[in-house]
Amino acid sequence: MTKRETIFPARRQALYEINRYSAAIRSGDLLFVSGQVGSREDGSPEPDFPRQVQLAFVNLKEVLEAAGCSFDDIIDVTTFHTDPQNQFEVVLAAKNKMFPQEPYPNWTAVGVNWLAGFDFEIKVIARIPQT
Repeated sequence: MTKRETIFPARRQALYEINRYSAAIRSGDLLFVSGQVGSREDGSPEPDFPRQVQLAFVNLKEVLEAAGCSFDDIIDVTTFHTDPQNQFEVVLAAKNKMFPQEPYPNWTAVGVNWLAGFDFEIKVIARIPQT
């Protein structure tokens, strides 16, 4: 059985410890990243929606880098939206910036009614590059 290894970006480990979850789990050559939100330095939601989406991608990038990955290694994306119809264009623009060329990762967008004060969350599965 493959042993799980936790991955934490350097500056955010305390947040994960308080809420008792891992930023990501490495299992074999796969990385399972917990949902990342657009939190400010104090952990509170960024009130500006486009900036909140941007910060979620920044936080995701930090988790990926802590595991030796990049956006090119992502194979599956799930995003959660509190108001998909009105938020979709902003999210799509951010996603297209992060994944500008084929092959694009799988993507599932889910409308939800609660994200602990946030309006957007992104979780991914990535393949860890062989060194």
